[in-house]
Amino acid sequence: MRRGRLRDYFSGVGAKYLSDVDAEPTKSNQHEIGATKAMRKRVLGENKRRFKVRYIWLGREQDGLIAEGTATGERDESQGQGHDHGQGGVTAYAPATYYDTRENQPHRSPEWRLYYPSNPVTEAMSGGDALFLALHNDGILYFIVTPSGSTSERQLSWLFGVRPQDSFDSREIEPDEPTLGFAARFIFDELAVEFEEADEARLDGIVEPFGTTFPRTAEFSDLARRTLAEAVSPRDDPDATLLAWLEHEEALFRRLERRVVAERLQAGFTGEDGVDVDGFLRFSLSVQNRRKARMGQSLEHHAEAVFRAHKLSYSRSPVTEHNHRPDFLFPSIEAYREADAGWWCLAMLGAKSTCKDRWRQVLVEAEKIPEKHLLTLEPGISESQTHQMSVAKLQLVVPHALHATYTEAQQEWLWTFDRFIRDVGARQA
Repeated sequence: MRRGRLRDYFSGVGAKYLSDVDAEPTKSNQHEIGATKAMRKRVLGENKRRFKVRYIWLGREQDGLIAEGTATGERDESQGQGHDHGQGGVTAYAPATYYDTRENQPHRSPEWRLYYPSNPVTEAMSGGDALFLALHNDGILYFIVTPSGSTSERQLSWLFGVRPQDSFDSREIEPDEPTLGFAARFIFDELAVEFEEADEARLDGIVEPFGTTFPRTAEFSDLARRTLAEAVSPRDDPDATLLAWLEHEEALFRRLERRVVAERLQAGFTGEDGVDVDGFLRFSLSVQNRRKARMGQSLEHHAEAVFRAHKLSYSRSPVTEHNHRPDFLFPSIEAYREADAGWWCLAMLGAKSTCKDRWRQVLVEAEKIPEKHLLTLEPGISESQTHQMSVAKLQLVVPHALHATYTEAQQEWLWTFDRFIRDVGARQA
């Protein structure tokens, strides 16, 4: 399945750790960030410019804020809750101004700065945070801030190929770089960048029977597996198969979603008092919530299909102590109830498309199993967080293709999906 390249979206990027002067106007009486010569050449240019800006704050658990800078600088109330990203929606603010502070002093060397208006994202950031400035091909400057050492910093550094320093680390993005895969699209979702499928019209024949109605997630997952059956092998390569099924289902879902959204937009949002703003906002929120909820369910459906292919014995979402429901329990809930604590044949697997702080929920879901496993699709989780998992006796299971987004030390500790299946198979043998 052919993917686009990073250059299809962004032309250049730079990253640095914010100084107190960069981030806190009380320290400098300004909202400005200096641009190095390399940043001017590779990203921002050599001419005065007002940038449309998408300001994004990603916290340690990827809780997010987004604010928009418009082209005119006029506040656009129509975007008041346009994209709910964790906490709050999108509100439009003035654009950022890129200029030479010494423009009228020709005898002095140029000193280029990016002036940004105050907004919820810039108010949340502070000295020491990591800033990524990425220029989108449509001219929008992505102003992304995340705490130093966070999972988001690791993910962004991997995606863009730059590492924050005290001064900007920057580069132009070349057109012949490797195609984007599952991990890149995962991060794009965090940035509210729509990933465009190549040859997506080819999927119309598959989703045509649904019209403009979403089927149940289990039905959609089964469709994805059936229409990709000859291209993958869950027995020979569980890791690649799991990702291929998920990618294919995601492509099918987005194609059907486009139809559903287009029909609703054509119908319009009107009420007794004119434009139905509340109706539009509810619909927009429902689109976002459906995307988030569906991925986690799809992961469980496809993981279960791999377990069936390997003829593993398991129970899905059984009830254990204190009414907890682990995603998968091996070999069965009956065996679990009869076994003594710590019996070596028992195993438990949680399945979460994103970990964030929710990984701790898995720790209490089967008290008889001291060492638990968690399957996730999240790339580049921070070392501090994986260390906490290790100390808590939680083994992270990540499809092999995503291991490259982790550090070398983390990769030695991570399990592949195939390794987990072989481990459970050996217990049941």
